[in-house]
Amino acid sequence: MRNTTDAASHKLYLIVAAWLAALVTLSTEVCAQKSEEEIALAAQNPVAAMVSVPLQYNYDQQIGPQQAGRKNYVNVQPVTPFSLNDDWNLISRTILPVVWQTQIAPGTGSQSGIGDITQSFFFSPKRPTAGGWIWGAGPVVYLPTASDRLLGANKWGLGPTGVLLKQAHGWTYGALANHIWSVGGAGNVNISNTFLQPFLTYTTKGFTSVTLNSESIYNWETRKWSVPINLMVSQLLKVGQQRLQLQAGARYWADGPDSGAHGWGARITVTFLFPK
Repeated sequence: MRNTTDAASHKLYLIVAAWLAALVTLSTEVCAQKSEEEIALAAQNPVAAMVSVPLQYNYDQQIGPQQAGRKNYVNVQPVTPFSLNDDWNLISRTILPVVWQTQIAPGTGSQSGIGDITQSFFFSPKRPTAGGWIWGAGPVVYLPTASDRLLGANKWGLGPTGVLLKQAHGWTYGALANHIWSVGGAGNVNISNTFLQPFLTYTTKGFTSVTLNSESIYNWETRKWSVPINLMVSQLLKVGQQRLQLQAGARYWADGPDSGAHGWGARITVTFLFPK
């Protein structure tokens, strides 16, 4: 069983790597010039018509009732826009976690591998509203792709997602939200989670951005909140012909269940940007 699981995980790693390589190659071929200011603001917009590939490393500690657990994970989060017509875009946002964790619960030891994928699709107007608001809405799908039972829920999930934001005078503010219900799968625990991500970002004329947000989850099954508060600083750079956004920050877990993380955590993100 172990060899079979390892082989499946290795195959999935290769598929993901090939897919990302193809995405980067295609994006490089079709990209055109935008101003640095436009790119810096687009990097703060979850439904911008710009291909981006964030590699987001996270560290959390004091996990579990004995607070002995640690978790390192990289979220691979490609964003791909598709033009539907003169008025509408379809924005695909994927979150694929690659996880290394230890003692997240007493006696569980260590695990590493791929977690469950969260796939969102936003139908978004190409132009803001008369009031300057940018929005998008659509479905979110939860896929049981975890390579270990302790890295995922072993459930299929489905629900709505939406985002609303405004950008003016260097400020970006708004919120992204979704709700996922489990709709099948062999896992023993049903999913009914509301995700809320209010965000506030200021981008300077030197293309440095300071972001304050929360990525809160309310579990309707357990009636418990998980509330991390994130403070991050990012910088837009150009290395050769490749534009990058580098980000670093810290988070504090303001609330959470006994089984969750406590105290302080950290985040470092490298985002490859491919403006059209």
